[in-house]
Amino acid sequence: MGWMNLDQEATKMRAWISLLMMLLFAGFAGGAHAEAKIVGKPVSYASQGVTLKGYLAIDESRAGKLPGVLVVHEWWGHNEYARKRARMLAEMGYAALAVDMYGDGKTAEHPDDAKGFSSALFKDFPTAKARFEAAMTFLAQQPKVDSSRIAAIGYCFGGGMVLNMARQGVPLKGVASFHGGLDPILPAKPGAVTAKILVLHGDDDPMIPAAKVEAFRAEMKGLGADMRFIGYPGVTHAFTNPDATDLGAKFKLPIAYHAEADQQSWQELTTFLAAIFKP
Repeated sequence: MGWMNLDQEATKMRAWISLLMMLLFAGFAGGAHAEAKIVGKPVSYASQGVTLKGYLAIDESRAGKLPGVLVVHEWWGHNEYARKRARMLAEMGYAALAVDMYGDGKTAEHPDDAKGFSSALFKDFPTAKARFEAAMTFLAQQPKVDSSRIAAIGYCFGGGMVLNMARQGVPLKGVASFHGGLDPILPAKPGAVTAKILVLHGDDDPMIPAAKVEAFRAEMKGLGADMRFIGYPGVTHAFTNPDATDLGAKFKLPIAYHAEADQQSWQELTTFLAAIFKP
């Protein structure tokens, strides 16, 4: 009986060791990172007396300081689409802030209102820049954020905004524009553009014709900017937003979702962020 008990104990011990090894292997296979715990929450900050209502997304399970990414919304304003992109960035290991450029979380339901909101900020760039920098400061001050590693991405209106922040020398590691406007609001000074730039563009976008693309390329070359421009053939405006096709039909706008270009452009962003944030 004694030998049987010893055999049973040895069998139990081998089973425990086997289980422990499996758990250790699973841990190494998944890296040191524990199971993701994405926390997304509304946040408020201010600029020039105006309350700005953003959305902060972070994977709380990640250890150490995280690079930060600002997400600048389309001309519709800070909506669920911008918040979704912030959560996607958090899943990738970044602290993401979907910003509010219009103030008080204001959004547009009609293109006329969207055009009015966005045009007002393009005409008053000092206010736009102050609101962007307020968001940047807020993100940099978060306990889990590495304030030395901040980037910005933007969609349509937001894409144009982040490109103009780069033109004015806002200290960002990089900016990425998805189907954004390419025109400068203010001329950039030589040497001012230090952020790396990624532009993801629909080649059939009637809102940004080929002449504007060529002018932008020439401008960036003249400024000595580190810029990569990717055009997607047969793709029009707002190609990353799944709601774009329905909105285009509803309001007779030349916009449409393109799933392949959406996926490819997000992969380009993934590569871009990994490169600019590399220690």
